[in-house]
Amino acid sequence: MIQDLYRQKRSLELKWEQEYIDNGKYTLDMVNIDNKIKEVVFEIKSEEGRVASREASILNSASEVSVAT
Repeated sequence: MIQDLYRQKRSLELKWEQEYIDNGKYTLDMVNIDNKIKEVVFEIKSEEGRVASREASILNSASEVSVAT
C-alpha cells in the first residue's frame, strides 16, 4: 500500500515537471498537481503512522508474552 502511494507521488511529481517543461511557467494545472501531491503525502504519513502503531503494539504484545512465560 505504501509503495503504491510513493509511486503515485513520484508519478505526480514527474507530471508536474513535464507541465513546467511544456509551459515554462507555473500553471493552474501545476497548482492542481501540487494539491494532489499534498493529499498523497498526507495519505503516506497516515499509513506510515498506522504501520508504526501496529508494529509498536506487536512489539509490546511480544514483550508481555515473553515476560509472562
